[in-house]
This record gives sequence, structure tokens and C-alpha cells, in this order.
Amino acid sequence: MARAEGSARRTVRAGAAVTGAVRVVVDDNEKRHFTKADMERQLRLAEVNHCLSFEQVSDELIEDYNISDGTFDTVAECRYTVPSFTSIGRLYQGLVLSAMKNDDAAQAILDVFSSFISDEISDFNSNVYYTNPDYIRCCYLEGEMLA
Repeated sequence: MARAEGSARRTVRAGAAVTGAVRVVVDDNEKRHFTKADMERQLRLAEVNHCLSFEQVSDELIEDYNISDGTFDTVAECRYTVPSFTSIGRLYQGLVLSAMKNDDAAQAILDVFSSFISDEISDFNSNVYYTNPDYIRCCYLEGEMLA
């Protein structure tokens, strides 16, 4: 990850994971998700990071944002085989691209990962992850699981 970008770094420590996105605590009391600027930076860095392993990029994000171990775990109680992170990523990529407005990928990523649909997709004991991606998109756009 290019660390030269922006010399002033905010000190953050991890909070709990919320709806699939990471919440950080700034100055011991302000809670927020990654900002749009954070997402835009990661999208710019993707040109370099795509050549790195998933583990290396993850480790660097964890280090940069001082993310500590938490209790968010969608795998421990899963009764079935959990899809690979690349398979899950493809589902989210399709959802983000289909929900994106005005070519604003950073905002679409924030919107999708902070919506209810992220929890639904991450519940691998349900069938949501395995359903038709268009159904998932429609549920996301409606703001609720459709019958």
C-alpha cells in the first residue's frame, strides 16, 4: 500500500464491526464507518494492491486503521461450507455496480456495506448469499427482504 499519500494520519482504534463494514473510534468517542475519502483512497490504491495477496492488503488495512480483534464472526456457527472471499467479493461487486449512481463507486460501496443487506448476505446459514443476484439487488433497493 502506498503509505506516502497524506502525511497526517489520524489515530484510530477499532470498534465493533457493523453490518459488514468496519467501524472505527476516533478520539475515543466519535464512531464512524470508513469515510468516503477512505474508500476513494482504497480505490486509487487498487491499481497497486491488486498485485498483492489478499492477506497482505488485509494486514496493511488492519495496521493502518489499528483494527483489533473483535467478535464479528459469520463463520464459527455456520453449518455449511462458507464461500471463498473471492466468491463473496464477486457478489458484492455485482451489487455495488448495479446500485452505483453517477459512477460514484466509493459511495456505492459505503451504501451497500452499511445497509441491512450486508448482514443478510453474511448469514451463511440462510440462503440469501445463494439466491439470484437480481433478487438481492431488488431487496437492497427496496430496503427489505422481499417475499
